[in-house]
Amino acid sequence: MPDIQDLIHRVAAKAKTPRTALPAPVSAEQLATVEAELGFQLPPLLASLYREIANGGYGPDYQLLPLVGAERTVLSEYHAERSASAEEESPYWPARVLPILDWGCAMYAAVDCNSEAGRVLLFEPNGAEDDGVAAWFMDAESLADWLETWLSGTGWYREDADEDDLPDQELPRWEHAAFRIME
Repeated sequence: MPDIQDLIHRVAAKAKTPRTALPAPVSAEQLATVEAELGFQLPPLLASLYREIANGGYGPDYQLLPLVGAERTVLSEYHAERSASAEEESPYWPARVLPILDWGCAMYAAVDCNSEAGRVLLFEPNGAEDDGVAAWFMDAESLADWLETWLSGTGWYREDADEDDLPDQELPRWEHAAFRIME
């Protein structure tokens, strides 16, 4: 496992470019309020990113959603997806899985808050044929691993990737999706 403080420093260095004005980090009180509203804690690394670097606005491609604020946030997207999922004949959004990045086209990077390491999942409903379970994939075993792929420029989502550069392998399906959606 990588040294978490070293990882946070490297993420902060990449996030804080001269052309990027990052929002202020969230306060301990804001984090506690979000966790109280959610009814669960964020994995330690995810909480540290929001407390020590910024309230979103950096990261792969479209950038991390803010945790708090007046616009779209992790909290508002989580509640919106959970509510919409509950109304569907085939529910699709598991409890304790936070959308942290909107890839566009209804796709999200999400963190499994049942995992202390912050397992990163890909929600990709396009082509899932109204099957919520089939829309979930494992992106990384941990948030730390996912951030390392961003830092090294090796993630499937690389900004400079073209079709010929992408690996031939598909992301594996998230094997716990069916169980977790029914919680």
